Amino acid sequence: MQRLWVTGYRNYELNTFGDKDPKIKIIKLVLKKHMVNLLDNNQLDWVITGANLGVEQWASEVAIDLRKKYSLRVSIIVPYEEFASRWNENNQEKYLSLKQQVDFFASTSKETYQNPVQLRNYQNFMLMHTDRALMIYDPENPGKPKFDYNLIKKYQETTEYPLELIDFYDLQDEAEEFQENQDDEFRE
Repeated sequence: MQRLWVTGYRNYELNTFGDKDPKIKIIKLVLKKHMVNLLDNNQLDWVITGANLGVEQWASEVAIDLRKKYSLRVSIIVPYEEFASRWNENNQEKYLSLKQQVDFFASTSKETYQNPVQLRNYQNFMLMHTDRALMIYDPENPGKPKFDYNLIKKYQETTEYPLELIDFYDLQDEAEEFQENQDDEFRE
């Protein structure tokens, strides 16, 4: 069984403020290409991610969509109960919708947020229950994902654990390729 942990920047770290932002389309396209490559090579059975707004939720949406064509299971794991309770109504609705669509949902702590230990326990759980990671993250532009990145790098010192990074250059390349394809379609 091949389990992929997908994480990365929050939506505000990527300056995406709305579901229609064109950057989200590019991010989802990049995530989809990586997942399809793993699926086509029989290297992916589960996509496991958190529920943070941004890359994690977009990865869940992409993986849920890929289930139409592939035998793929999707899991959302959160670090504590009532994870989205402070979010606005629209974001809570998206969270609940994703929660209902995944194959498995759980929290690593049965308590509401108490302290940062719950977040560290969550990270350790994700490492121990996945076989590789995919991150939309650029070490030159740290943000919230730096904690996951640093933990994964430390884990790699003693354990074989593949990490694939998608940085801002990769996203820019994908955006340019997407635009070229759009331009080609327009000319035809």
